[in-house]
Amino acid sequence: MKNLAIIPARGGSKRIPKKNVKLFLGKPIIAYSIEVAIESGLFDEVIVSTDDQEISRISQKYGAKVPFMRSEENSNDFAILNDVLTEVVEEYSKREIVFDNVCIILATAPLITVRSLKESYDLMHNKGFDSVRPVVKFSYPIQRAFKMDATGKVEMMHPQNYSMRSQDLEPAYHDSGQFYWINQGKDLLDPNKGAFVISEMLVQDIDDADDWALAELKYRHLNRKNDNELLHSGGC
Repeated sequence: MKNLAIIPARGGSKRIPKKNVKLFLGKPIIAYSIEVAIESGLFDEVIVSTDDQEISRISQKYGAKVPFMRSEENSNDFAILNDVLTEVVEEYSKREIVFDNVCIILATAPLITVRSLKESYDLMHNKGFDSVRPVVKFSYPIQRAFKMDATGKVEMMHPQNYSMRSQDLEPAYHDSGQFYWINQGKDLLDPNKGAFVISEMLVQDIDDADDWALAELKYRHLNRKNDNELLHSGGC
C-alpha cells in the first residue's frame, strides 16, 4: 500500500494570527502533526499544502515536503478539506503518481498519537470503510439539549426525552478534528464512513487563547515524565 499524508496549513488565520506556526510549548504547532506522521511509518510521503512561504519553510525544517504551493482558489476562507484533497491528488496524478490511501492530518492537532493513526488505518481496511476518522463521545446526552432565545429563556429541544434515563438514550459522538483516512478515489463526503473512538483527553479544538491554553495543559499532562509511555509513542 502506498500512503500519502496531507497537512493543510493555510496562511490566513484570523482568530489566532499565524495559528499554524504559532509556538506550542516552544515548538511550531504544525511540527507535532508532521513528526507524528513521520514517526508512524505509515506514509510514503508527508506533505504540507500551504499558500504561505513561512509555513512552507518551517514545515520542511521539521521533515515535511512542500512539492507545490496551494492554489489561490483553495486559499480563501471558503475552501474545505475536500477541495485541498482533490487539488493535491490531481497534482500528483499529473506527475503520474497514485496513492492507495490518503490521510488528511490537521495542522493544529498536537494531541494526535501514532496509535490513533495506526488503529484507525487498520479499521478502515479490516471493515472496508471508504474513510475513517477519530471521534469523541459527548459527555452529556445531546438529546437533552436546551435552546435559548434572545431574552435568556431556555427550553428543551427534545422535551420527550426529559423523563428518560441517561443510560437509555443513544450515545452520540462528534468529530475530534484531528485526521481523516480516505481510500484512493473516494472523498470525505462519501457515505461509507467509519469512526474510531478516542478519549476526550486526546482532543482539544483550538479556536482562541483559552483553547490553546487547555491544549497545552492536556499535552503536559499526557507527557508527564513519570508516565509509562510518552504520547507520541502511542501510549495514551
